[in-house]
Amino acid sequence: MLPVSIQMRILWTLAMGTVFVVLLQYQTSGAWSQQQGQPVARPDLVAEDLVSMALSKVVVDESAGVSRDLLMGISRQIARYVVYSASCSGVGGGAFGNGASGGGYGGGFGMATLEPSTVYVITPTYRRPEQVADLTRLAQTLMLVRDIHWLVVEDSHVKSPHLGVLLQSFGVRYNHLIAPMPERFKKIRGAKPKGVANRNRGLKWIRQNAVEGVVYFADDDNTYDVRLFNEMRNTQKVSMWPVGLCTRTGLSTPIVKNGQLIGFYDGWIAGRKFPVDMAGFAVSVKFLLERPNAQMPYKPGFEEDGFLRTLAPFEPHQIELKADNCTKILVWHTQTKKNEPSLSVDKEKYKNTNILHLKDIIV
Repeated sequence: MLPVSIQMRILWTLAMGTVFVVLLQYQTSGAWSQQQGQPVARPDLVAEDLVSMALSKVVVDESAGVSRDLLMGISRQIARYVVYSASCSGVGGGAFGNGASGGGYGGGFGMATLEPSTVYVITPTYRRPEQVADLTRLAQTLMLVRDIHWLVVEDSHVKSPHLGVLLQSFGVRYNHLIAPMPERFKKIRGAKPKGVANRNRGLKWIRQNAVEGVVYFADDDNTYDVRLFNEMRNTQKVSMWPVGLCTRTGLSTPIVKNGQLIGFYDGWIAGRKFPVDMAGFAVSVKFLLERPNAQMPYKPGFEEDGFLRTLAPFEPHQIELKADNCTKILVWHTQTKKNEPSLSVDKEKYKNTNILHLKDIIV
């Protein structure tokens, strides 16, 4: 084990490096501003230079087994992480939006970016055994993406306090909304139009609060590659890409030949003009706002096609192909296994213990 003096010197060095980077956030919050189409500075590189300068003032006894190169590497990683985290969170520089009710933010230091377009992610959800796990997984992905605004729309007549606390804990800019499925659809036999009311509520919020950016429907039980969100960020009208399916078909995607769309590959075409998966397309906010009647129909199996049809005038040849001409899979329609609710617990037996508190979270 290293001597205490060496350990303290290492901790002091790392702390000073981090302080330099945090201070840098205030000084270079506009460092990404454009000048003749080029960024003025790279905040992460400036941060590394400052850390290097700080380390040059520290005397390191390399005979004790601690090399300057090691300290330099660790401190630079801290610098990169702090700057990267700040740019991903998007706080500051106008990133808070309009502060509409029902939303929040976990907080952090922010900076302007080269591509300020916000991706509005609409996620329907409802209380079930898998809900917290699914939302946590999705949130961990969104935490790595900059300029994200998450609209979590609960299928309920009232907002769940537990869901509100969970969303606040993630540190992702969000709004917690509610939109219960209309009673008339709950009573029908067979397939029900799940998530339609939620997605339409999210579209209503966007029409009331957004003027530009991109809209994406992201179910909470899918798996997303962080690169997907930057793929869709510059969507002008409607963009599409492949979706991996954990089914016998295995895939839902536009068919591309010589860089041109020639059709669609999906396990269920059913006469749909746009036979695509919900996770396989994004829409420009401006394009959506120009079509005030666009919404998702209450028709099981035809939600995607029905919504895209309401964006008329819009034809398949206008689709913007992403993910290297639809050669990469950056999202998977995985679907979490449906589980039975957990067993009830003896409230008297576990009175005044953590079990009752945890059971409020677990379904």
